[in-house]
Amino acid sequence: MSKRNVLIVTIALLLSNAMSGLDSTIINTALPSIIADLHGIELMGWIVAIFLLGTAVSTLVWSKLGEHIGNKRSYQLSALFFVVGSFLQGLSPNIIFLIVTRAIAGLGNGGMISLPYIIYAELYKQPRKRMQVLGFVSASYSMATIVGPLVGGYIVDAFSWHWVFYINVPIGLLSALLVQVFYKLPKPKAKPHVQLDYLGGSLMALGIIAMLGGIEMIGVTSWWLVAVVWVIAVAAIATLVRVENRAADPIIPNRLFRNRALVTDFALFTIIWGAFMAFLTYSPMWAQGIIGTSALIGGATQIPSSFTDFFGSESVAPLRRYLSPHRVIGLGIITLTLAFVLMVLMGVHAPYWLILVAGAFEGFGNGACFNELQVKVQQDAERQDVPAATSFSYLIRMLSQTFTAAIYGIIMNAALRAGVVHSGGCITMAMLNKLSDAASVGSLPQHLLPAMRIILHHGLHNIMIVALVLMLVSLVINVFAEHRERHQAAIHI
Repeated sequence: MSKRNVLIVTIALLLSNAMSGLDSTIINTALPSIIADLHGIELMGWIVAIFLLGTAVSTLVWSKLGEHIGNKRSYQLSALFFVVGSFLQGLSPNIIFLIVTRAIAGLGNGGMISLPYIIYAELYKQPRKRMQVLGFVSASYSMATIVGPLVGGYIVDAFSWHWVFYINVPIGLLSALLVQVFYKLPKPKAKPHVQLDYLGGSLMALGIIAMLGGIEMIGVTSWWLVAVVWVIAVAAIATLVRVENRAADPIIPNRLFRNRALVTDFALFTIIWGAFMAFLTYSPMWAQGIIGTSALIGGATQIPSSFTDFFGSESVAPLRRYLSPHRVIGLGIITLTLAFVLMVLMGVHAPYWLILVAGAFEGFGNGACFNELQVKVQQDAERQDVPAATSFSYLIRMLSQTFTAAIYGIIMNAALRAGVVHSGGCITMAMLNKLSDAASVGSLPQHLLPAMRIILHHGLHNIMIVALVLMLVSLVINVFAEHRERHQAAIHI
């Protein structure tokens, strides 16, 4: 392919990444209007959850399909799913129809966000150049998450919530068309004699759905029901392992988990992403609930990290001239750790700008870790396993995100309940729910605000401690992994 064609295909794939970031944030702005129009407040959580579930379930399936029909056609099919799902969401006459069509869009999203990483490995054989491109991937996603709420607010006010979904249609079609015209790499040899692993795919879907459902149910329903769902998840995954051992072309090759370097990459991805979710989710609440900012200023805590994420990603390629992969990862982990050290040390009266500084550290560290680990996964995997390893790395990040979000929620709820009990009935959970909303905080008893902020601070502080511990664990794993690789290199010499 010519440099011009490679550039155009890269831009087309960046569009899909931006669309994913846009959809994940723009929906939050439109939710109040959607619920008011479709009257489905009791099912509101499913509007977000079903999209993530469809994404998680389909990620590995799209990569496996790409091995059979080519990544180009697989990507175009996933884009078609996303476009059709988006268009139907805009036409939704009721909440059930919306949830079903969001599932369709989520299935497409699974391919649109995982297949580009596999295609980048084909377009950019040189790891350093691929790292630079992944920096732009991070930048496009970060920019979309910043612009999403603003665009969503304008569209809902100027037109209607329906156009929040319609906006994806032309962008998705443009991305698929550009890939069709300019992606000229030779198609991989098809595998006509090897049937797709339908049983493995079904068991994987059942296991992931049950696992994510069990995580989401923690603290919401009875423990015995959660246990039943987890038993189903474990049984499905255990059966999946046995089935994949016999499958001719497994969805998840078991040999991935016999590759120690690759397993280390997966573990680091899981732990770092779980810690990162603490800042992403709770820094706006810290600003609004403890410092007392507006929702807009609270959301601005994400802006420094969005910019430094790009710089962190782009720094990986030049750093690799002087440092080993694990040392680059170690630098990113240390930077992320500094962010959580700041958050742990921050008291109730800490200034707003400290959160911004912590966000800058968090963004740089996350960008550096993600960029290096994504390329390292593709280098550590056997050549035939690059698509499966790439998609699996995305899947475990999503599972980590869901699991740690549930754990952080349990930690927060425990602190809030303890604070309510300690107050002797002066402070209620309903009052604490209003604390982080600038529009309703004025209705709370002003003399109780300091005590309520201390209670909220206890919960947030405990969450940041857990995130800090996770980062320290990842640092230890990374140090041992580097030591093992250096030892193995010395033996080979």
